[in-house]
Amino acid sequence: MMTIGNYYDLEVLREVEFGMYLQSDLGDILIPRKYIPEGTVVGDKIHVFLYRDSEDRLIATTLHPAGVVDQFVSLTVSDAGPHGAFMSWGLEKDLFVPKKEQPVPFKKENRYVVRICLDHRTDRLIGVGKLRAFLTKPDATVKENDQVDLLVYSKTDMGFLAVIDQKYSGLIYHNDIFSGLSVGDALKGYIKKVRDDGKIDLTLNRPGLEAISDNKQIILNNLIMNNGFLPLHDRSDPNEISDSLGMSKKAFKKAVGGLLKDGAIGLTDEGIKSL
Repeated sequence: MMTIGNYYDLEVLREVEFGMYLQSDLGDILIPRKYIPEGTVVGDKIHVFLYRDSEDRLIATTLHPAGVVDQFVSLTVSDAGPHGAFMSWGLEKDLFVPKKEQPVPFKKENRYVVRICLDHRTDRLIGVGKLRAFLTKPDATVKENDQVDLLVYSKTDMGFLAVIDQKYSGLIYHNDIFSGLSVGDALKGYIKKVRDDGKIDLTLNRPGLEAISDNKQIILNNLIMNNGFLPLHDRSDPNEISDSLGMSKKAFKKAVGGLLKDGAIGLTDEGIKSL
């Protein structure tokens, strides 16, 4: 069954002065002329997104919004008022997030993660910022060390909460973060641990031997960029290592050990050098 908020390939039924009408299970749908691909004629099919415009008309467009219905997306607030916030998402009509669906008051120009939902009372697309009800507990397919897609949606005292693969929620602890992270960031991560209560711990660092290999390359690249020398060693402050290389001191020491074994670097009292 067709629904608002998704893409479909629809056939052109007829042409009018202001656009074309497309055949669909929801009835004939107008695509305004400004969205019609050049050379389109009656009988052709057009790949379109369906939504309601500012006049509440069901409209087809060839524009590509930030997401589709039932998807979590990171959007920026274009305007906010007493009844809700409007978020830019790639269409002429912004996505409305009602006040009651905001976990905190949304502020203009700030970025938040929302789920695109179809409001069945109004048949309009809205954004919902209260995400917990849409996130499920992990099933047997979620395994430690798996690489996953993350969308950071909240900062807490312990770290950052992120949507995992558009399904689950997990936590990246502050002590596992070695570069800037903000709400709305989309990035790759890894399942660090699946707890008995269904909670998921995440890490941004590749696990196991692959991580050591990656970190060794980071150190070698930084040596090249710094004329073959880095003023870092096992007595360096962890924050200094994190700021310079984006890794923990523990990861740094493991990678340095591997490079020493490979004969790629040497140690001095002041740091490490290329060989």
